[in-house]
Amino acid sequence: MQLLLPIYPNNTTLINANVGVYERDCLVQYLVNGLPVYSHSKDDNNAFRYITSNFIHQGLCRNVDIERAFGVSEDSVSRALKKFEAKGEAGFFGPDARHGRAYKIVGGRRERIQSKLDKGQSVYSIAKEEGVRESAIRYGVKQGYLKKKL
Repeated sequence: MQLLLPIYPNNTTLINANVGVYERDCLVQYLVNGLPVYSHSKDDNNAFRYITSNFIHQGLCRNVDIERAFGVSEDSVSRALKKFEAKGEAGFFGPDARHGRAYKIVGGRRERIQSKLDKGQSVYSIAKEEGVRESAIRYGVKQGYLKKKL
């Protein structure tokens, strides 16, 4: 039986002796013993947290390896690992992984709030009626999924 040596591309950053990562064309590629195992877009923080937590959970690397290789805080690595162990992949990509939208302002509630905003009703009174915070409505206006009448 012939042993295969792990061969990594030149621009690979080694997380430890077995796990490496490199970036090409805005795509981050993770390697284990020289073999590609996962990739994600450069800006996808949820995917980054998911795969690094998965590596730690599987025993492929340690928390400190991730902290050193990527320059992230101990707390962020611990939080991501805790989320991974509690919810698995769904914690990072499921319906609970909200991407910038206030969770209480969706569906029918969003339509009701928008119609009240269109009628010129104050944000304060809408928040009271709908059981959401004023800041959630203001955030929706700022993000552009709610439009406030001028």
